[in-house]
Amino acid sequence: MAQSDLDLKETALKEDLKFYFMNPCEKYRARRQIPWKLALQILKILMVTTQLIFFGLSNQLVVSFKEENTVAFKHLFLKGYSGVDEDDYSCSIYTQQDAYDSIFYVINQYRQLKSISLGTLGYDQEGSGLKVCKQQYKKGTMLPSNDTLNIDVSTETECIFFKPQELAGKKAELKLNSSFFNLEFYRLIQVEISFKLKGIALQTIHARELPDCFAFQNTITFNNRAHSGKIKIYFDSDTDIQECKDWHVFGSVLQKNTQYILVFDGFVILSCLASLILCTRSIVLALRLQKRFVNFFLYKYKRRVCHADRLEFINGWYVLVIISDVMTIIGSILKMEIKAKNLTSYDVCSILLGTSTLFVWVGVIRYLGYFQTYNVLILTMQASLPKVLRFCCCAGMIYLGYTFCGWIVLGPYHEKFEDLNTVAECLFSLVNGDDMFATFAQIQRKSTLVWLFSRLYLYSFISLFIYMILSLFIALITDSYDTIKKYQESGFPVTDLHEFLRDHGNVGYRKEKTSMSFICCCRRRQSDDNLILIN
Repeated sequence: MAQSDLDLKETALKEDLKFYFMNPCEKYRARRQIPWKLALQILKILMVTTQLIFFGLSNQLVVSFKEENTVAFKHLFLKGYSGVDEDDYSCSIYTQQDAYDSIFYVINQYRQLKSISLGTLGYDQEGSGLKVCKQQYKKGTMLPSNDTLNIDVSTETECIFFKPQELAGKKAELKLNSSFFNLEFYRLIQVEISFKLKGIALQTIHARELPDCFAFQNTITFNNRAHSGKIKIYFDSDTDIQECKDWHVFGSVLQKNTQYILVFDGFVILSCLASLILCTRSIVLALRLQKRFVNFFLYKYKRRVCHADRLEFINGWYVLVIISDVMTIIGSILKMEIKAKNLTSYDVCSILLGTSTLFVWVGVIRYLGYFQTYNVLILTMQASLPKVLRFCCCAGMIYLGYTFCGWIVLGPYHEKFEDLNTVAECLFSLVNGDDMFATFAQIQRKSTLVWLFSRLYLYSFISLFIYMILSLFIALITDSYDTIKKYQESGFPVTDLHEFLRDHGNVGYRKEKTSMSFICCCRRRQSDDNLILIN
């Protein structure tokens, strides 16, 4: 290659590199290139946030309908329910008569549901109605007074069904008086009553939305596994939103409101699709520019470009925007189907739209980074992240050790240490200084040895994590912040890419001030050109 051709290629490459690492305002001043991506991202933030608010208000109605029906079911089917759950179960009974009364109470309430319920509830005509199952040990005898036990631990399960259409007839009475309900409580493990109900949420009409159809799979469990003289009653309701098979809602306001929202969702999809295309194009062009730089550097200097310089071309913000756009497009399509009552996947749609909105707002940090003051936060996070992750891996081993130890030793004596998940949450709360006194005070003093161990366990954990590990964690971030501040004063470490661009100067790019000051408000100072290149 002739020397003149090499110089021309080098000059063109430097100009393209310099232009690539400019912010949108500098690109406009250099080549009058309108920052379409910046304008589109601002528009997208407004549209995606508005879309999320509309969907959140609609989803809020669905959640409230589920919760209020669950509370209503407990009051309808649980005899003596006080309105407040006892720990993790709804209520409890202590006598055989209470057990019989509670079981027959559920059946009787199910029988007269339509005449007592205030809601829009009905029986599931396609299901089996109400099912009562009892699980018990096969056989056995028990004489506690003589310390005598003879039992077969194999279990057997029997079930009986009550169809909605036969509840008022003699057949249902015969079933209720059958030997199935002669319970031998020393063998009884649990009684499970399950039934399915249908309901329609009419409250959405007040929000100018079409109503949803719901299916409630309710299960009431009389748990006697402990055989402690106390039967715990659990109520569980699984709600499934179903497509209404045949609905006719009259009123032009509802129809027009639905159409307007669908049109707005269509505009959101188009804006995200345009953003996706522009960001993908920018990444492709960046990779081509990276290849040009790597090949030229290898040809001229006979050595390869370091990995850090290669990563400068990969704009992480564009990757984040692409992920956000894909999730928004999929979530918007699901939302449109839900709005048209063709789908009922509220949870999947919520996850997609919520996560995409999170990514969109996190992406705003990129534009704040054009100001040197805000750029310190981004640089500090970027510099401290590898150290923090390595530190968390080491601290996590100690944390897991305390988690397993607390679970096995304190579990029988403290409700916050009953299972691994609860132990991990309790210890994390202690690290943040939350609920300390209650954790100390709730330990049962049935065993002096365990009580003394709990004090040593809690004091050592709090001292180690709050005074040492948490302080070191903060020190890592502070050290990265001090390093960044020092670099901004004395200059960042120079890499091959920075050295390659240093002697290029600002040829052909510095223009006079434009009248578009509202767009180009984030001007860099001349001294900022030596800062590290941040995508």
